[in-house]
Amino acid sequence: MEKIIKTISEELNIKEGQVEATVKLIDEGNTIPFIARYRKEVTGGLSDEILRELGERLNYLRNLEQRKQEVINSIDDQGKLTDEILKAVALAKTLAEVEDIYRPYKQKKKTRATVAKAKGLEPLAQIIIKQEEKTPIEEIAKQYINIDKLSEEDKKNKDKIVETAEDAIKGALDIIAEDISDNAKYRKEIKRLLFREGLITTKATNEEEKSNYEMYYDYQEAIKYIPSHRILAINRGEKEEFIKVKIEKPEDKILQYIEKDIIKGKTQFTEMLQETILDSFKRLIEPSIDREIRSDLTEKAEEKAIKVFGQNSKQLLLGAPIKGKTVMGFDPAYRTGCKIAVIDETGKVLDYTTVYPTEPQNDVENAKKELLKLIQKDKIDMIAIGNGTASRESEMFVADMIKEASRPVHYAIVSEAGASVYSASKLATEEYPDINVSIRGAISIARRLQDPLAELVKIDPKAIGVGQYQHDVNQKKLAESLTGVVEDSVNKVGVDVNTATPSLLAYVSGINNTIAKNIVKYRDENGKLKNRKELLKVPKLGKVAFEQCAGFLRIIDGDNPLEITAVHPESYEATEKLLKSIGFDKKDLKNKEKLEELRNKLKTINVKQMAGELEIGEMTLSDIILELSKPGRDPREDMPKPILRSDVLKFEDLQEGMILTGTVRNVIDFGAFVDIGVKHDGLVHISEMSDKFIKNPSEVVSVGDVIKVKVIKIDKERQKVGLSMKV
Repeated sequence: MEKIIKTISEELNIKEGQVEATVKLIDEGNTIPFIARYRKEVTGGLSDEILRELGERLNYLRNLEQRKQEVINSIDDQGKLTDEILKAVALAKTLAEVEDIYRPYKQKKKTRATVAKAKGLEPLAQIIIKQEEKTPIEEIAKQYINIDKLSEEDKKNKDKIVETAEDAIKGALDIIAEDISDNAKYRKEIKRLLFREGLITTKATNEEEKSNYEMYYDYQEAIKYIPSHRILAINRGEKEEFIKVKIEKPEDKILQYIEKDIIKGKTQFTEMLQETILDSFKRLIEPSIDREIRSDLTEKAEEKAIKVFGQNSKQLLLGAPIKGKTVMGFDPAYRTGCKIAVIDETGKVLDYTTVYPTEPQNDVENAKKELLKLIQKDKIDMIAIGNGTASRESEMFVADMIKEASRPVHYAIVSEAGASVYSASKLATEEYPDINVSIRGAISIARRLQDPLAELVKIDPKAIGVGQYQHDVNQKKLAESLTGVVEDSVNKVGVDVNTATPSLLAYVSGINNTIAKNIVKYRDENGKLKNRKELLKVPKLGKVAFEQCAGFLRIIDGDNPLEITAVHPESYEATEKLLKSIGFDKKDLKNKEKLEELRNKLKTINVKQMAGELEIGEMTLSDIILELSKPGRDPREDMPKPILRSDVLKFEDLQEGMILTGTVRNVIDFGAFVDIGVKHDGLVHISEMSDKFIKNPSEVVSVGDVIKVKVIKIDKERQKVGLSMKV
């Protein structure tokens, strides 16, 4: 365990003590959000991102140690364990390295070498590899001819016969070829050479065929420089059979390296060993090394892509809510009509309908009449338009329609990713049993504008859809990563225990699906919870779950004003002492007049001194002071608000040099896609993001950011827009 702690400490650049303390907390069953928020003193204030990375590495390294032990035991059982093997296994840093060491000792299926060994040709292979024998090898090989020694039954089996001296030598060389291929030292050096000097080359399967992969029809790039998005693009192009992929390698260097290690001067064996080394490389080493290199590159590319998905999803989940407004959800479509749903400020459905302002019906007048009537009747403030099929046509219709509205109405474009998945889900059926599947999508779009987090947690995180090559990466790892992102987001914001849906509650630290449903059932049967302690009456929510979840659950109009904050019950006593010491009471948290006075007083506290007096940690005290300064405040209020529009911009209106305001819809390796209000999102290439050098677009922008951009390129034929942030 010491070794694992040291490794993680070096990799994440944090102290060994921090790693050790965190591992202990994880092993005790504490969740990452709980550790990040309420155990800062123990971890030294590690963020949830670092803690998740630490947890992942801990799992990997523990699996690695377990596999090392299994390999050592297996080799030992075969009676072949040596100090050299023990040392090599101890030094291995990856599972792939351990498997390379184990390779010669694995039970093999039938190969040319295993057949040769069964014929008793191993001693001959040893003679050849030692290169000491002066007697012609053909003479020695004759001793291994066994055709006359076999029974009539055995003679029927080709795998048992050595008919000639040439057969014996050929079999012995097959054994040597496999031994070379299984040599962990050679494989490690070949991989090192490939990562340093290898090239990935791609060719078209049919040069005449048009596709998204045309840049890869005749392409090559050094393995050490190829970025992750190109790896994933090449993988997809190969899978869809538009391109063939090959790894070019410094073959001469590889062969020289192996020859230098094996061949001992000029002997009768030199030429046959050179041929055997070439055979081993071409037939056995090259195909498996190519697979491993491609697998390593893909794994690294997927890791990076999953990280980007996570960052993008977090920004989308933490988008600023728009509270206290009645919203019309507008789910655009062509043939089947645009689905409309109106929800009040609490999210309750007031009205729904279907209108046909788009192709092929083009019934603009009737659609306008019907929606203007709803705007007046339900006092609609905003329209949320989904960004899918027919979105821009719908936007033009809405922009035109609201000019005639009897009240001021704005619209915003909302991501509709996963809305159809939600519409047909069991959860949507439970929420709206009497409402048609197609209308549920419009309800989801409207609610996403009101409260993105509460709505998006109802959808499988993978369906949120912010990232590139989402379906090409390891789906299990993607799901685990995105689930962690949703957990962190939900717990960062906090959840009103008396209004939250089971979907939202299930992401709270320490609460699973069963407990989430039990909380809602308890609420339905007993009315609103009055304090956090009451959670202990919920079936299956014991003391351990209570400790993990209590601080993240809010009780707005309960018995204890501290419960509108993230102050944990374990700190209530210290918090009340703190308030008393500066002349206040917890009831003052609900008194607007006293709140400003309290804020000013909290600013004057000497944290170090007060922490000593209250016998709590300085980080914990700082968090408490922060919570008391903004009781009940939603941290998402600091996030950029959605752009509310009242008019539409047509592609034809765009001109180079125009300065526009847009919303970042997606961040990828080579830039960001920005919604500027025309049919297709514009691209800000990484080179146009800053005057300074940046390694990754996420250093500069996040999904949901509202940014100023300049139009620098317009491709009318392909309807593409190039943008720059160097405004």
